[in-house]
Amino acid sequence: MPYIIETFDKPNSLAMRKENRDAHLQFLDENKAALIACGAKLNDDGSDQGGGLYIVAVESAEEARAFIEQDPFFKIGLFGDIKITRWRKAYVDGVCKL
Repeated sequence: MPYIIETFDKPNSLAMRKENRDAHLQFLDENKAALIACGAKLNDDGSDQGGGLYIVAVESAEEARAFIEQDPFFKIGLFGDIKITRWRKAYVDGVCKL
């Protein structure tokens, strides 16, 4: 069962995010088999909102937690909060998965 991991950056941490983005992207590439989707949250004008959303194919909330704790953004202390929620695929790419 997939899980949603929503991250919320600490205030005034955009520079930290930018400085560590390459390591974060490398982590995502190395773990792409577990990723259904992921990306940064943005403001309406396209600027960085400070956080991200990951949908991961893992078996438990504990595995989702272990996944995010390996992300370089987590390791450098970027996140002020993390929410992990079990998720059911209903429609993905216009295809019903129910």
